[in-house]
Amino acid sequence: MRRLHRNLTVQVLVAIGIAVALGLVSPSTARAMKPVGDTFVNLVKMIITPVIFLTIVLGIAGMRDLKQVGRVGGKALLYFEIVTTFALGIGLLVVNLTRPGDGLDVSALAKADVSRYAEAGKALTFVEFVTHIVPSSVVGAFASGDVLQVVFFAVLFGVALAFTHEQGRPIVEFLDRLQTVFFRIVAIVMTVAPIGAFGAMAYTVGTFGVKSLLPLGRLMLDVYVTMALFIFVVLNAVLRAYGFSLWHYLRYIREEILIVLGTSSSEAALPRMLDKMERYGCAKPIVGLVIPAGYSFNLDGTSIYLSMATIFIAQAFHVPLTITQQLSVLGVLMLTSKGAAGVTGSGFIVLASTLAAMRVVPVEGVAILLGVDRFMSEARAITNLIGNGAATLVIARSENAFDDALRERTMSETPATRVAGVSPATPA
Repeated sequence: MRRLHRNLTVQVLVAIGIAVALGLVSPSTARAMKPVGDTFVNLVKMIITPVIFLTIVLGIAGMRDLKQVGRVGGKALLYFEIVTTFALGIGLLVVNLTRPGDGLDVSALAKADVSRYAEAGKALTFVEFVTHIVPSSVVGAFASGDVLQVVFFAVLFGVALAFTHEQGRPIVEFLDRLQTVFFRIVAIVMTVAPIGAFGAMAYTVGTFGVKSLLPLGRLMLDVYVTMALFIFVVLNAVLRAYGFSLWHYLRYIREEILIVLGTSSSEAALPRMLDKMERYGCAKPIVGLVIPAGYSFNLDGTSIYLSMATIFIAQAFHVPLTITQQLSVLGVLMLTSKGAAGVTGSGFIVLASTLAAMRVVPVEGVAILLGVDRFMSEARAITNLIGNGAATLVIARSENAFDDALRERTMSETPATRVAGVSPATPA
């Protein structure tokens, strides 16, 4: 009983249950819990960029063959594009079969102002996104928490450090010790994860309530079912092809999944995923490159939601779309979804930019989704999290950089002896 009480999985589940109950019984009190959830997410964001920087730099600096960096990056981008296309295609297929927007009375739904999303969507271009990757200031990239810019600088720094050979050894040793400190900070922050999950979930239920789900409940159900199909069919098949068990992997990251469920943010679990994927058997350079890049390029859950939301709005507004038009939606989303990286409200911005590019479906249709978006964001974030971890496993296996013996040792540890932030893969 004592061990169960100290288990993070149990703590987060209990916190989420209490938060839902509070949101239903006393919505006003639940809404006041918003700062609690926001503070926890800010705590995690505070350490994301240094952890990513250190992980990438140490991984690259430890490589003997720098050609592997380019090979891993190329494989990862190719994998991201293929899997994202599958996600978009599954979303289009399901929403056309179930047609959740048919018969929906749009005039009876509550709408919100989406002008800021539409305006941002007009300004969002793929070229601007590419040029944004290179930071104008290294300090600014870290200060703003722009993951993609930090990844870019970390790769440059790691390659340069690797070329210094023995002269750079003292820097590598210093950064290795610094990384140990930051992972200890991650462990400390995660002790308050149940409180953060409670605050975020209480605010969501207290603000939007269960009643807001009913008119768009069919869409929500379809989105959740589609994401489940993607995880348990597509990702399951991919992992099996590379010798991994989906259930084994999901059981290992269950705490991270629950943290994301409570906070609706996949970033909340990013530092722990970097550490846990390494302890699961993936080589540090693979983890450091694939997971941060995946947070910008491998948004499987977001892709499914965007494709389904676009067709749903067309159905709700009685706008018939031909097969050619729907395939053009898929093509546009393949580009615009990449431009969502690191942008606040990115889901609506990308959706608005897609509708604006098509000029067939009304952009104002995005407004009818605002009320239920928060309840679907958990599914998007969890799918993104699982997809990025799966990508790391696949790339690691393809590079012969996965340690099966380490995975067996890690999984044989009891939860009581497993200390977050201390990687057995890292030499003492």
